[in-house]
Amino acid sequence: MYKGITVGAITTIGNKHVNRGTPCEDASYAVTKNGVSVVCIADGAGGKQYTDARFGSDCAVHVITDTLCEHFDALYSENREAAVRGYLMAKLRVAFADIMEERTIDVIDRLSCTLLFVAVKDRRMMIGHIGDGLIVRISPSGVSPISMPQNDKDGKTYFVTAAHADNYMRLLKTTVDDIHAIALMTDGVQDSVYNEEAGLVKPVVAKMAETFASGREEGEKSVLETVQKFIVGSSNVSDDASFGVMLFEGTKAPDPDTLDSDAAKFSSSAETFKDLSQAIKPEIIKAHEIISKCAGEEVPQVASEPEKTPPAVAADTAAETKAQETPEKEPSKISKISIILLVIGLIMFIIGTIELVLTLKG
Repeated sequence: MYKGITVGAITTIGNKHVNRGTPCEDASYAVTKNGVSVVCIADGAGGKQYTDARFGSDCAVHVITDTLCEHFDALYSENREAAVRGYLMAKLRVAFADIMEERTIDVIDRLSCTLLFVAVKDRRMMIGHIGDGLIVRISPSGVSPISMPQNDKDGKTYFVTAAHADNYMRLLKTTVDDIHAIALMTDGVQDSVYNEEAGLVKPVVAKMAETFASGREEGEKSVLETVQKFIVGSSNVSDDASFGVMLFEGTKAPDPDTLDSDAAKFSSSAETFKDLSQAIKPEIIKAHEIISKCAGEEVPQVASEPEKTPPAVAADTAAETKAQETPEKEPSKISKISIILLVIGLIMFIIGTIELVLTLKG
């Protein structure tokens, strides 16, 4: 069991923003309060439409950190993960609405940012992530990614301001067993220390985290110097950079000399999740027919979908067809088959929605 927790985080402006005369859009915050230790970082979205992203990222790290410190037990013990994700995103939306009113901002997307956090109370740990950036686990046996960047092939990512941001948020509840430290970083650092094709985190991340063994002040000073000199300072177009650490005092650090500094690229097929979604559609329709047949009811005829019908239209059409074909019944006499048909309809709608998101991203 660890003897204590040291937290810390740094943020520094990238040369890209320095040369353009624009402000830093990253933000970070680390604190221990009410027996809860939290490290949180955020990266404000780049682009002309995200005029106030720096206010969004600064607000996000403070709101989420305060929420976790005040309500850790309730959030950790809630078994409905979707409810927890929805609550956290709702807290941000409420706070962003205040900023919009205060600064006369017309569209919430102007506050867009990513979000990464880790929170610990006793042995319980909660990790959250939406967007790009990287969260790393450092243990006696090595360094490995816990949550990887959420980017598509074109580099697009998700932000906390998205209409259904809670659906994209990753949430992990676990314990701190066999963990020496957790490191969080925005893409301004991630791009220099993480090889996504090989799933390899460079040993320097463990060394950076280990500087916090000398205390928060020394750790933040050392990490800031490292990031400014070797990451931000290495390019005239470097991005803003944030790096956060949660170190568990009294635990064993990995031996830097034993950590891998190179790895082979993962082998991968050309198959995509969109391919899987398309392939399962006939199986769902067949299952629909079997369930109806086994229940002794007439099998509804599902019209075949045109090959290039947009996913959203296809989903809406399927839902409308199902609604028309389902027999009307008294509210107090809903049959099991109606419930089954409703569930299948929802599954088909979800698949259609997934296809729409993938199509928009592609």
